[in-house]
Amino acid sequence: MGKNQAAWLTGAGAYPFAVKDGPRPTPGPSEIVIKNAAVAINPVDWKIQTHGRYLSTYPFILGEDAVGVVEAVGSGVTRFTKGQRVVAHCHGLMTGNPSNSGFQLYPVVTEALAAAIPENLSFEQAVVLPLAISTACAGLYQKEYLNLPLPSANKAEPTGQTVLIWGGASSVGATAIQLAAASGLTVVTTASTGNHGFVKSLGADIVFDYRSSTVVQDIATALRGTKFVGIYDSIAEEKSFAALADLVETLNISIPVASVLPYDKPTATFAPKYVLAYAIIQEPNHHVGEWIWGKFVPEALANGRLQAKPDPFVVGTGLKDIQNALDIQKRGVSAKKVVVTL
Repeated sequence: MGKNQAAWLTGAGAYPFAVKDGPRPTPGPSEIVIKNAAVAINPVDWKIQTHGRYLSTYPFILGEDAVGVVEAVGSGVTRFTKGQRVVAHCHGLMTGNPSNSGFQLYPVVTEALAAAIPENLSFEQAVVLPLAISTACAGLYQKEYLNLPLPSANKAEPTGQTVLIWGGASSVGATAIQLAAASGLTVVTTASTGNHGFVKSLGADIVFDYRSSTVVQDIATALRGTKFVGIYDSIAEEKSFAALADLVETLNISIPVASVLPYDKPTATFAPKYVLAYAIIQEPNHHVGEWIWGKFVPEALANGRLQAKPDPFVVGTGLKDIQNALDIQKRGVSAKKVVVTL
């Protein structure tokens, strides 16, 4: 194992990251060390850096998406061996331990949030998935959220149910579409007109332009008469919340709504529930994480049922380029995921 280095956030609002020695990577029980080959950037990364949210201890390392080769395995690890190609959702924000974060050369990750990847999938492609998978699953499959049937890596049995995924071309939305389709649901989604073909290629059945002045009425018309079971808001901004509140009122229904960010104006009929990605490996939803990361992801990546989408937008090489990558993500990207090769 080489020397570990990391991109450190040295304090609340500190800019840029400081690249220096990282924590000593030692796997505990049920953990693996990855020799990191690439990282992806998520909005939560720059939001924490800019606003100082979530963290009380500094210096800290951010980063939720890592991919590479298994360098070491801890006791009790059954699914991985040294030298294996893996992708992982790094859970440092859950543990509060910077060793478990992605922006370093040797992250220590839990076996429960990692999966083997096939040889034909590049590291840069695979790394777009991890946090999006856990976040999508937390909203789709937990009992207190949409409670959909777990997805099949083979042919899904149609359930006759319909789900609405707002923001289908986003990282979480693109993954949620694929998962819901693999669970046998009819998927209605929104995307800009330029991304309609993209979301349909992922398994969306009906797509609406979220910019259309009639989008709420159009979706309501499409959903009437269906067995409509839930909404996943993968955008969770004022405009999406307003449109979805209007939709629920138009349909005059009460329905589960999962959201990637909290909503501060809940009503009796519209009360989106904020999802926590790593809840799928905690009780009482441990079975969700076991099924998704232990079975569905490796099998569905191997047979092509799960596509690594949206495509990577590689913006640099090395820890020194991670700050610039956050800045690019913050300015906004469409149907792409910002990636840095290490």
